[in-house]
Amino acid sequence: MERFIITVARETGSGGHNVTRRLSEALGIPYYDRDLLRKASEVSGIHERLFGAADERIGLREMLSAAEKVYTGEILPPDSDDYISTRNLFSFQAKIIKELADSESCVILGRCANYLLMDRPNVLRVFIHAPLEARLARVASYSLAWSQREVARHIRVEDHRRAAYYHYYTGEEWRDAAGYDLSLDSEKLGEDGCVEFIRNALPLFIK
Repeated sequence: MERFIITVARETGSGGHNVTRRLSEALGIPYYDRDLLRKASEVSGIHERLFGAADERIGLREMLSAAEKVYTGEILPPDSDDYISTRNLFSFQAKIIKELADSESCVILGRCANYLLMDRPNVLRVFIHAPLEARLARVASYSLAWSQREVARHIRVEDHRRAAYYHYYTGEEWRDAAGYDLSLDSEKLGEDGCVEFIRNALPLFIK
């Protein structure tokens, strides 16, 4: 099988991170999550902390902005006043994602990777979701100090943050099925079931 990329987007509490990790292990290929921030920091010379602060999130001003599809692919030079702007940070991160797609097989979690690689061959784009009750239970299981209301608020805020971030940079809707090749319910399939489904589907999308 030729080099391939699997991108995974996920609802909060759907288990998408675990699916990504298990898929990486099952296929024997690396997966990238926050590692992308370190790589982008090394390439740009911008402190990783700044990438972390902007990771899959935008500020209130951007959230309220009417701007759509902010990403153009342009990377600003170091002498630019906007060199460390959130837009430029995103552009560096996008550069790393595209370079990874050119160099190795891997799984990439979030960060608009499905959009950034949508025109490339040998890319399988996956969205992991689950019913709200299942997601509430999952988040509550690792946030024992939180009340049910706090768990629900966390899910609502995180999903809204991801949706706003995605829309701001791509002009597209984060949950729109047109942006993905597979949309899997982790409550019905389970995490291992999602991994097996993706593995079985891979030959249909990868030459």
